[in-house]
Amino acid sequence: MSTDRVNGSLYTKIENGIATVEFGHPASNSFVSELLDRLTKEFGKLAFNSEVSIIVLKSEGNRAFCAGASFDELVAISNLEEGKQFFSGFANVINAMRNCPKPIIGRIQGKTVGGGVGLAAACDYVHASVEAAIKLSEISIGIGPFVIAPAVERKMGKAALAELSLYPTEWKNAYWAKEKGLFSKVYDSISEMDKELDIHLQKLATYNPEALSQMKKVLWEGTEHWDKLLLERAEASGKLALSPNTKKALEKFKK
Repeated sequence: MSTDRVNGSLYTKIENGIATVEFGHPASNSFVSELLDRLTKEFGKLAFNSEVSIIVLKSEGNRAFCAGASFDELVAISNLEEGKQFFSGFANVINAMRNCPKPIIGRIQGKTVGGGVGLAAACDYVHASVEAAIKLSEISIGIGPFVIAPAVERKMGKAALAELSLYPTEWKNAYWAKEKGLFSKVYDSISEMDKELDIHLQKLATYNPEALSQMKKVLWEGTEHWDKLLLERAEASGKLALSPNTKKALEKFKK
């Protein structure tokens, strides 16, 4: 069952050292600003929870993992402050994931667009199903994946970032994403993925939490400037959202 709450849902379950964070939204698990803010705060809380050594990030249902940021909110942007605040949502989540000392394992069951690709890239290890195709569609609506670009580039490289962002209408399949480094493993079915994910989590939970935390630091070396960089990217995106070309591109999406 998927949530019918207009502001989305967010649930966390902690068991045997593993925190499972599950988000949902009726619009293909997209993110409204409030849900992004809640997710940012949740990662902040889990960072200091001594009962947690591993975090799993997943979304509701068996279809789309995440359709990116809320289109309704994007269309409604009317000034620079609103634009910056809107795009800061994913900046704050990615930075919260980066700064969290616990390894974050992603469970990607289906298609992933825009900011959802950024979330996958911010995970430290990703299990994905064969249905988990990805796309960065931002350029096609007059903006760009600027906020999530550092996370995507860190995992996949600049060439893959260019291939995704400059062909914004093309889906790339899960095996392509694995080849480029976004996904760690790809499975033929969700049930197969969940079985292996559970085995992996149970093993990770037995390891020294201090060693896991130190490994996380090593994985994210060189990103210390992202607190500033991603917010600067959010402001630049906010400006683009107000441009005549973008407003024209967005007209066809208005209800």
